[in-house]
Amino acid sequence: MNSTQIKCRAVFTLFAIIGFGPISLGCLIGMYVVIFRPLWFWRLTGNLYEKQPLPQTIIEPDTIQTKQTRKKSFLCLVGLLILDIAPVPVTPVVAFAIILSRPKWFYQLVAKIYGSSSA
Repeated sequence: MNSTQIKCRAVFTLFAIIGFGPISLGCLIGMYVVIFRPLWFWRLTGNLYEKQPLPQTIIEPDTIQTKQTRKKSFLCLVGLLILDIAPVPVTPVVAFAIILSRPKWFYQLVAKIYGSSSA
């Protein structure tokens, strides 16, 4: 487990503790990332997948593919936000699974959202 995984787990543990209200901070941050694509999240994802072989795909920025991926991701986050209204926070559990297992599909999704040719 690398240091980025440990830090992300700590943050989402905090989100799980304070996430028993009607608003999910993890979903709100995810929506912000999908809309504005901040550079810090791209770096965070790269650090999370450090020393792991990743698929090489070329994705052009701001194409129909990236726009469709961003729309679908945003709608999924809205669904998670609605689901998180229940007494059990769902988003931190999903985040823990992604942080611990580091699936290739998540890296590819982030690359499609960012339209990165370095993915």
